[in-house]
Amino acid sequence: MKIICIGQNYLEHVKELQAKVPEEPVFFCKPDTALLIRNRPFYVPDFTKEPNYETELVLRVCKVGKNIDPKFARDYYDAYTLGFDFTARDLQRTCREEGLPWEICKSFDNSAAIGEFISKEKFPQGPQGLHFELKKNGRVCQSGDTADMIFPVDRLISHVSRFLTLRTGDYIFTGTPPGIGKIEIGDLLEASLEGIPVLRCAIK
Repeated sequence: MKIICIGQNYLEHVKELQAKVPEEPVFFCKPDTALLIRNRPFYVPDFTKEPNYETELVLRVCKVGKNIDPKFARDYYDAYTLGFDFTARDLQRTCREEGLPWEICKSFDNSAAIGEFISKEKFPQGPQGLHFELKKNGRVCQSGDTADMIFPVDRLISHVSRFLTLRTGDYIFTGTPPGIGKIEIGDLLEASLEGIPVLRCAIK
């Protein structure tokens, strides 16, 4: 099982990071040890002083595919949920400045919280018409719409499958909208997709 994460896929988030708008989808991977499921708490690791949340639509891959044409991409995922891409922002800053890989700041244990999946059939508007939001301690901190993606879902599937064979059970985080921020011990994160609560995570 692979956890594939798309970076910088919402224009306002790119501006938030003061980064360059990508011409092609950018992605990285997290190992299976990064997976955090069943609304389990996230324990802030001792190697970061700036742990951040990023809320993202997550796809569940349902069949094996390689070099997938965008027009057939929808056959390769069957459900959506939301996920938290937990990031050690201070370490990421160092990685960027020194041109280092991102595993240390993005791929650590429990850094990929995933909520309860819902069949894509329950959302007739398709993957580019989904609204989602994150509440931290009851206050909305992120509000996103997949219509604002720079690269739509089917393009992501096609692009990633040029380089990595997709397999049943893989997960794809599709990028975060603006509003990323710091988490602290005692916080409670709650995410909903089209008004349906799918993910809850206490920070400890």
